[in-house]
Parts: sequence; C-alpha cells; structure tokens
Amino acid sequence: MVYDLIIIGGGPAGYTAGVRAGRGGLKTLLIEKEHIGGVCLNKGCIPTKTLLYSAKLKDGAEHGAKYGVSAQEIVLDHAAVIKRKNKIVRKLTAGVKAQVLAANTEILDGRATITGKTPEGFSVQVNDTQYSAKRLLLATGSSPSFPPIPGLESAMKSGLAVTSDEILNLAGIPGSLVIIGGGVIGMEMASYFNSAGSNVTVIEMLPQIGGPVDTDIAALLQKNYESKGVRFLLSSRVTAVGEGSVEFEQAGVKNSVNADMVLLSTGRSPDTKGLGIENLGIAAVRGAVQTDERCMTNVQNVYAAGDINGKSMLAHTAYREAEVAVSNMLGIRDTMRYDSVPSVIYTNPEVASVGYTLEGAQHAGMDVSEHTLSMNFSGRYMAENEGGNGILKIIADNKAGCLRGVHMIGNYSSEIIVSAGMMIEKMMGIDDIKKLIFPHPTVGEVIREAVFEI
Repeated sequence: MVYDLIIIGGGPAGYTAGVRAGRGGLKTLLIEKEHIGGVCLNKGCIPTKTLLYSAKLKDGAEHGAKYGVSAQEIVLDHAAVIKRKNKIVRKLTAGVKAQVLAANTEILDGRATITGKTPEGFSVQVNDTQYSAKRLLLATGSSPSFPPIPGLESAMKSGLAVTSDEILNLAGIPGSLVIIGGGVIGMEMASYFNSAGSNVTVIEMLPQIGGPVDTDIAALLQKNYESKGVRFLLSSRVTAVGEGSVEFEQAGVKNSVNADMVLLSTGRSPDTKGLGIENLGIAAVRGAVQTDERCMTNVQNVYAAGDINGKSMLAHTAYREAEVAVSNMLGIRDTMRYDSVPSVIYTNPEVASVGYTLEGAQHAGMDVSEHTLSMNFSGRYMAENEGGNGILKIIADNKAGCLRGVHMIGNYSSEIIVSAGMMIEKMMGIDDIKKLIFPHPTVGEVIREAVFEI
C-alpha cells in the first residue's frame, strides 16, 4: 500500500497532523516509537502542570491566613501527586489516540527510518517492513541536551543526576536538589520541589533566569522564589558533578554546593538520530531540520513540524506548524508566522509573554516605547494576591500605532496572554484596543488600563 502521507512522530505536531490529514481525506500512517502524545503529554507539559497545581494548592493552604483561612498539618503527598499525574496522562493519551483513529489515520508502533526515494515517493522502514508514501511529515520532537560536564555521565548512570524526563517519576522528594539551568523547565521544577520540601539551588550560566524573558520580569520572578528559599547562582558555569555535590565557577571563583539529586535542565535538541534524513539529503543545521514558511524542507513533499525544526520548541507552535504543513499538502495556501507565539512559565506566580521585548524590538530597528503597569491596577488581582508584586509591560510601535509585545508576571498570565497575542497577530491599532470591553473585575483588563497609558 502507498500512503498519501506518513507522519514520523506522534507528539503534538504528529498527532495534530494525523487528525487534520485524515479528516482532509489523505490516507495517512502515523508512526510513533514510544508513546502517542510525545514528550509534551507524557513527560512535559501536562505532567509538570499536574505537579505544579498540587504545589499551588499547598502554597495556598500554607499562606491562607492572609485571606482569613487557616489550615493545620498541611502535607504534600508526593506519591499521591505522581499517581494522579499518571492517571491524567493515561486518560489524555487514550483520548488523543482515539481522536487520531477516528480521523481514519492508522497508528503504527515502532522506530521509523527513512530509507530513500521510490517511484511512488518515499520509503520508510519500521522493524523489517517497508512502507511507502507520496509525502512525509517529520515530527520526531526533541530530547534533552547533555553538555560536556565532567562527572555528569557517571552521575546519570548512578541516578544522582536526572533529566526532566526522569524527575517526573521520582519515588520521593530529595532533601537537596541542584538544578543546572534556570530556563522554563528548570524554574518549573524549582517551583514544585521547593513547595514539596526540597532545598533547591538553581545554577544558571546567564545573568538572569527565564531565558529570553523580559529582564525586569525575570528579576521579579527570582525575587519571588528567593523569598520562598530558592537559591540562585547566576552567571555561573558548572565545572563538575561529583558524588553528592556540584562544582561551579562564578566570577572566576570556584565553589561547590551539596546535592542529593541533580536535575539537568540545559535545554533540548532536535531528535533526528537514526531518522535517516541523510538518505534524502534533507538540510539540517546543528541537528535542526530546515523548513520554509510552508513547513516544507528542501526536499519536495517532505515537511517538518515541531521541535525537530528548532524554531520555537513549544507544543502550541507544533500544533500550528502541523496545520500549516497539512493545509499545503491539501492545496490550501497557508504560512507559518512566529511573531506572536506566546510563551509561559507556569511558576507561582506565572510568567507569560508574546512578541518583542523592548531590546528585541529596538534591535529589529523598530521605533517603540515601553509602558509598565502594576497588576494591582486590577481589582481582581488585588483581591486574590495579598502583597502581590506582579507587573504588565507593553511594547508599543510609535509609528504603526500597534502593540509589538506584551509581558506579564502574575496569576492568570497564561490565560490572558492569548488575547494579547491576537492583538499583535492582527496588528490591532492602539485606539481600537482602547474601545474593547473587558469583563470587570478580571485580571486581564489590566491590558486595557496599560494601553491608556500610551
């Protein structure tokens, strides 16, 4: 049988493409080497949010006296949290699989390798069987990066060091946890394990946490977690992982910190190992498969979506890339844009951003201005955040009269940011935004208050 489309990888990009292609009438085969749902559903987005919600409930109970509610003997049962996480993952995985099958897309378990071109299109081998298709979609995702740190390999083998894949299944809470890397994953895990009772230290090479997050918001996030007892070692380079300790260098001074466990959170790399992209001459730069605005590679009828292209390694980006790829396969002109992809750090408080920071916009040659407003301009925020210090920043284009970026720290940021993204995506005028009616009281109406400051 010759398929219209073979999808390699069953994560957010793969299963979204499987549903869209199947519904669009393409005879489709989806091949997944491990678990349908990919890293996001099984080892990333959903499992971490399940843990973080339990931690948020514990934090709320511990500090409830500020709101007139007191509780005694508050305990976070880590085993129960993990059990619930596994239950949710099983339900969602089953749901995704059912949705793909309902779209008449076939699912095949196994590791796929592209073997070359055929008269019909392309050949893919799974175990000892060859499959052919007119089109391919590469959606194999990413895997944790392993920097060349002395002692890290042996620490991984002994169980002293783990990645974000393994830490979500720990049997217990380590007394002390050292996190190498203060990006999104590192901060979310710092949040959970700090609430769960670990003595957490974050070591980050950059002068701020949160990666490309706005500098003021990154500083506020750090301040919030320092008040909770998390220790941050910024502008620091890990030099070795030893037995029960992590060595680092900061400002030319060498030091070490004790660790019952080490979490390696230094980013992820596109996963193309053993995929066989070289058999088709598919272009890749540092492992990232190169794609155009249609999500097509340099090889006609071979597409790539999700982390494998290294452009915006987020599940929601993968959804959209998959839709763009399938639309073009079906003859529907569609293009991928990355200017208004929102990003979130699901700490407590949450951090969310979309579009340019002030520095990024200026670097791009835009005439912009930055406007900052306290989240306390929202009555709902004040009602629910005693002593909260959240802020909202908007980046306004002085010439075009529209928004170029929105950045915030505070509760509900993850839910609010999508509206800001729409404003940026549609290049909505500042005067038009001022005319929008936000429900009151909501935290989101702080956006309206901010645009009136321009």
